[in-house]
Amino acid sequence: MEQISSILNDSSTGKEFNIRGWVYRIRTSGKLVFVILRDASSIIQCVAKSDNFNETDFKIISSLTIESSVSFSGELKKDERAVTGYEMNIKSFTIYQRNDSFPVSKDISEEFELDNRHLWIRSREFNAILKIRSTIFKAFREFYDNDGYYEVQPPIMVSTATEGGSTLFSVPFFGEKAYLTQSSQFYLETFIFSLEKVYTITPSFRAEKSRTWRHLTEYWHAEGEVAWINNQQMMDIEEKMLHFIVKKTIEENSEELKILGRDIETLKESMKPFRRIPYRELIEMSESLGMPLKYGDDLGADEERQIMSNFKTPIFVTDFPASLKTFYHQPNPAKPDEILCHDLLAPEGYGEILGGGERIWDYDLLKKRINDNGLKEDDYYWYLDLRKYGSVPHSGFGLGMDRLAMWIMHLDKITGAIAYPRTIRRLRP
Repeated sequence: MEQISSILNDSSTGKEFNIRGWVYRIRTSGKLVFVILRDASSIIQCVAKSDNFNETDFKIISSLTIESSVSFSGELKKDERAVTGYEMNIKSFTIYQRNDSFPVSKDISEEFELDNRHLWIRSREFNAILKIRSTIFKAFREFYDNDGYYEVQPPIMVSTATEGGSTLFSVPFFGEKAYLTQSSQFYLETFIFSLEKVYTITPSFRAEKSRTWRHLTEYWHAEGEVAWINNQQMMDIEEKMLHFIVKKTIEENSEELKILGRDIETLKESMKPFRRIPYRELIEMSESLGMPLKYGDDLGADEERQIMSNFKTPIFVTDFPASLKTFYHQPNPAKPDEILCHDLLAPEGYGEILGGGERIWDYDLLKKRINDNGLKEDDYYWYLDLRKYGSVPHSGFGLGMDRLAMWIMHLDKITGAIAYPRTIRRLRP
């Protein structure tokens, strides 16, 4: 058996092949039946002529339905009128399973599509989305593997919060209370004292009652921590990483991007050097960007969307007020009320896809920040230990892979960027 994409070339014309897959489209025209067959790789038009089959077999082919599973054998020929420029003349066939009626059609509601996502992922559109996601994940790993990082596996069930207690999913744990992780950052920090440069890709969970276009309650989180580097160096690495991922995606998935209607030239244009704008400066610019803000305001989904509709490349927003970020961020020695951190905002209105910065590495300062935030030292004893035994300057980041995919593919909502989205209103299929 051949994959469809492997035979779609001029050197294959005039030869016979065996292919298998699912009926994507079908129509009849007198003594001809046109079947568009799909497999994981592509689609191809196949033609059954009544002259080549007995009456029973021709009737069987004529009555095939969408998503019936079949195999065809036949000769390939070039035909510019066909959907991919080539056509197979069917000589023999096998039907594995014939459907009565496939429930998913083109014109369906968003809720119906989400309820039937297990079937909708067969569509050409979602086939393209899944292939692009696969490239993004592989490219992320390739970038860091090539630079001497180690992939590690932190726990999913944890005993302490990373980002905030109000957004935690609690889990019974043999008489104790555990939580689904919001971030693997704290555990990644433990690994750097052994391996120095580490990353992970793992699910994270946020119990936020948010219904925005870019929030999930379970999402894929790529995180890294590195010993001996500062905030500026961390941004240098992240920018190179995103250039690498976007370049790989364009090289390997140009056809899939076209299926989704993504303007590839716009995506290429976004890979010019990223601007780095201090938070204070962005606030001063905000009125001219169409979203008037005052110092101390947080940048939520609406603010970021409006701001980033003005930029063609991602931007780093740096040096946030300490009041807007969590306790572990390193204060700026020159401006103690600001911290050495950054958010990376994607252009075309997509907003934050990554956050990172320097971590506090001084024991006394971290202890003070824990107490100032009303947290219990005992809950963070092991995190404090990292500052007692060979502490070093270090920085890290967290990248939302689903948000990254949504921007690269230019999708309207994050629920379209992942096969089985989990939101406050959706737990199935």
